[in-house]
Amino acid sequence: MKTELKVTAIQMNSGADQQKNLADAAALMKAAIASDGPDLIMLPEYFDFYGGEKEGKHAAAGAVPGGGSYTFLSNFAREHKVWVHAGSLIERIEGDSRVYNTSVVFDREGNEVATYRKIHLFDITSPDGTKYHESATVKAGDNVVTYDIEGFTMGCAICFDMRFSDLFAALARRGVDIVALPSAFAMGTGKDHWDVLLRARAIETQAYVVAPAQVGTYYSNGQARLTYGNSLVCDPWGLVVARASNAPGFVSARIERSQIDHARSMIPMQARRKPIAA
Repeated sequence: MKTELKVTAIQMNSGADQQKNLADAAALMKAAIASDGPDLIMLPEYFDFYGGEKEGKHAAAGAVPGGGSYTFLSNFAREHKVWVHAGSLIERIEGDSRVYNTSVVFDREGNEVATYRKIHLFDITSPDGTKYHESATVKAGDNVVTYDIEGFTMGCAICFDMRFSDLFAALARRGVDIVALPSAFAMGTGKDHWDVLLRARAIETQAYVVAPAQVGTYYSNGQARLTYGNSLVCDPWGLVVARASNAPGFVSARIERSQIDHARSMIPMQARRKPIAA
């Protein structure tokens, strides 16, 4: 059992060209391995296809297991002997015009160890008037998912999930040490809410939060939209310990068991946690 993990959050500017997205992801992951030697690489939400048209998204979606993006990630993890948490890819649903927004996790041998389908879908009107309707093309998942990564318990969430504290209370009850929050956070809300929400999630779970993100402009149904970037890692005390620059790239940080234990010894939340009726 490890007492420390090095994790890399990949920041991307994905679009509707799936093969380019996969090539960009491979280049960034290889650069991170050469530079930082991580145990775990985490990709952002919709790393393999972002924006575009509804028909294009459905056509690009692959099976889980077995699709093109899935196979690419499994092969990469096995070749480079590194854990890969695919922030999310688009998963085909047989007989449905919608897709799942799905995180898939591979161990160092390329074996799938966890699959999480985004529960809370992004249906809002942002402060700048832009309307988002993720549920028009995406079907929500309904399972809370955790997995073991070499002695650390990882909890899964995706982007808009971060606003719903019930999910994180459930993850805390499962004793998570790290929370994955791959995202494609809108610029309009990101500048006000991104840091606040991620730090709050770290504080309430007393766990590290790793949040790789999309950055820059993408196009959805011909409309230009902006993502916030600022991929970051928070420690269990809620402090930001690593942050990416405002461009595609990556940022790495160490996950330390001693820091998790210290935060929990200072404020023993699990021992004081009580069930509260709705």
